[in-house]
Amino acid sequence: MKKKKLINYFNEFISEDRKKLLSKKLSNRTKHVTIVLEDVYQSRNISACIRSADCFGVQDIHVIENRNQYEHDSEVSLGSEKWITLNRYNSEKNNTRNTIEILKRKDYQIIATTPHTEHTIEDIDTNRKTALLFGSENDGLSDEAIKLSDMQIKIPTIGFAESLNISVSVAIFLHFITSKIKYKKIWKMNQEEYEEVLLQWLRNSIKSADKIEKLFYKKN
Repeated sequence: MKKKKLINYFNEFISEDRKKLLSKKLSNRTKHVTIVLEDVYQSRNISACIRSADCFGVQDIHVIENRNQYEHDSEVSLGSEKWITLNRYNSEKNNTRNTIEILKRKDYQIIATTPHTEHTIEDIDTNRKTALLFGSENDGLSDEAIKLSDMQIKIPTIGFAESLNISVSVAIFLHFITSKIKYKKIWKMNQEEYEEVLLQWLRNSIKSADKIEKLFYKKN
């Protein structure tokens, strides 16, 4: 109830056109599919993946930082970081296992992407909630990530190169899955998820949102 009141309060500080735009974009957002990036070395690749997620309406991104720390590159993401929910895992002894266990508890099937498998992108059961795991540029996913996954898949290629750039792979996978589920009920976020994301977007849309929020709690 307090969340709804805060949303209504924030709405007083934005135009009707802005409200309609946020509502339209939210109707095209999904948490049915998410991406997990494990120890990606070049931060600009992560920022490119964030941009792709925003373009295809995928709300959540999970970044595992076992060895490599993510530093945002705004020139690559072009502001997309404001509209996605970034979850970072860098404080546990085993961030990979922790991330996968969290996603499994949320009923995601864990799909590891690797060129070393016979299964292809076409074998994904898109009706199930799906977490797509992508590894570092040179080494790919860790052995543990592969072991903890429910399935390993690849994008079929016919050239001499064994695999695609990680940001290109992410874009292809997201396009494939979102085109399969876009017009199904499974696409939609539930009411709690919707309000959570809307609140995030309002905070990122309004100047001095933190001060306005403090004023709201002071009044209430």
